[in-house]
Amino acid sequence: MHKLLTNETGKEMLLLGNEAIARGALEAGVSFATCYPGTPSSEIPEQFFNISKETDLYFEYSTNEKVAMEVGAAAAISGLRTMVTMKHVGLNVAADPLMTLAYTGVKGGMVVINADDPYLFSSQNEQDNRYYARLSGLPMLEPTNVQEMKDVVVAAFELSEELELPVIVRTTTRLNHIRGAVKLGELKPVKTKTTFEKNPFHFVCVPAVSRNLHKLLIEKYDRAMEKSEKWPYNEIIGNGKWGIVSNGVSFNYVSDAVSDLGIADKVSILKVGFSWPLPKELCGRFLRQVEKVLVVEELEPVMENDLKAIAQEKGIAIPIRGKGVEGLTRLFEYDPRMVRNAVAKYFDVEFSPTEIVDLSDLPELPGRPPNLCAGCPHRATYYAVKEVYGPDAINPTDIGCYTLGLLPPISMADLVICMGSSVSSSCGFSQATEQKVVSFIGDSTFFHSGITGLINAVHNNHKFTLVILDNGTTAMTGHQPHPGVNTTPLGVELTRISLEDLVRGCGVKDVHVVKPFKIKKTIEAVKAAMEYDGVSVIISQELCPLFARATGQARKSKPFYVNHNKCKNHRICVDKLACPAMYLDGDRVEINETLCIGCSVCAQICPENAILPVKE
Repeated sequence: MHKLLTNETGKEMLLLGNEAIARGALEAGVSFATCYPGTPSSEIPEQFFNISKETDLYFEYSTNEKVAMEVGAAAAISGLRTMVTMKHVGLNVAADPLMTLAYTGVKGGMVVINADDPYLFSSQNEQDNRYYARLSGLPMLEPTNVQEMKDVVVAAFELSEELELPVIVRTTTRLNHIRGAVKLGELKPVKTKTTFEKNPFHFVCVPAVSRNLHKLLIEKYDRAMEKSEKWPYNEIIGNGKWGIVSNGVSFNYVSDAVSDLGIADKVSILKVGFSWPLPKELCGRFLRQVEKVLVVEELEPVMENDLKAIAQEKGIAIPIRGKGVEGLTRLFEYDPRMVRNAVAKYFDVEFSPTEIVDLSDLPELPGRPPNLCAGCPHRATYYAVKEVYGPDAINPTDIGCYTLGLLPPISMADLVICMGSSVSSSCGFSQATEQKVVSFIGDSTFFHSGITGLINAVHNNHKFTLVILDNGTTAMTGHQPHPGVNTTPLGVELTRISLEDLVRGCGVKDVHVVKPFKIKKTIEAVKAAMEYDGVSVIISQELCPLFARATGQARKSKPFYVNHNKCKNHRICVDKLACPAMYLDGDRVEINETLCIGCSVCAQICPENAILPVKE
């Protein structure tokens, strides 16, 4: 039995933040869950995927976040309790349906988990998605610890059904990936089937209908404001004259700072857990009891600006600061030291900051830059393409492991914007320049949002080569399935979509399917694609070695070694591939047999045939 199905009320369990979210959904009686995986949210749907094999919970890895939102919306409108999970940039993809879903509302509770990523640990930007709550008019809740992540999700479902609105729960990487003790609640009965009640003049959003729905949303917003004023996770802590306002993980840093500085008797903290609509009366009451305010919030000055507006409306003239105070910027994550220094500086508290440990007498740790894994098939594909196209071709690339093609010596990434942009931007490059264009996209990303760009390319007669790096999984976010995956080794039977059939269905006439570890044949296919006058597609198929090992599909090959009697030390293997299984011992190339998976790519490009399989 999955551990999150434990039905022992009051029991404490050590959970990851994302596991606590999943448990909260189960305690709320969730029966329908969708997602597109994306760090830092990926472990939430992973729990649902495994739990769905044991229970009646319906779960799917949807094609992209927009699809996940729309699938979940239909279930929630029909009356089922539904959760949709994604990372912050995923909400950009899902924003179109979300904005109108706020108008239609839902019947069953619907919770949208939005995981922001301050410091860009695994993202192309660090946007602050609190603005989405303001844009959509939907309630937003922000837990501060692992226990709250579970409890807030339970409360979010109740709030959603009461207001008949989706509720957004915003987390950040630090919260998603912390661990803590969580006291379990009762698992509620699950409603798995329902009947949709037709009401086209409510759910069909033509202009005449939407005008009325917008009025209804404003009314619901006012009800949400009343809820926010009384929400138990919106609270004033202390009665001192120095005010601090905080939310999310930053609340913990503030609490630690106040304790470390010994100023608890001088401070009042406004903890904001129901962050939109912001409780104006509670905020006004807080502003009247303090003499000055410091706002501690990661990324944008959202609450800072709101509090200044509230103070102006209520005629409260006190200093309110946040960004610009002692390291509190609009960039990256905060940390306890930064917040402690800012609190001390703003309130003029004398303290002796802890000294940073002097490590100058220790040698620097060796660098460990991100790299494609040993035996990654993407490396072989990049090698073959670069041998044909050379270094001067334009290489739009996309979001996935293969984005690491940016790094030397591969150096085959010239533009990354968002999921699917490699295909569409190739259209622009091919039209705007006379340079050759060869772009890269992963299999999961192609299904996510590359298809429409490819149709555009064919329809508008663009000329470039698209390489679809098909490693049989969604590798970067943790080996989740997508429509092109053989799901049998994962314990589920889902229909597999052929990439080749799909590409040909988009109108592409020149399609090449290659096995990238067969270097010579891959190079021949790349040459043929380059010579084609139009859009050509190369589908490079080879399982991710980590996924293959985890699912019992690993190739049975011997590792390789360098025969130094033959080796002339050209170092083509190192200089062009940079496989992490290879290293220099003095001035000689060696292969770490523990890391080598026996893909044989280095052996195929060695001019002396000096790289050979290890003998028994």
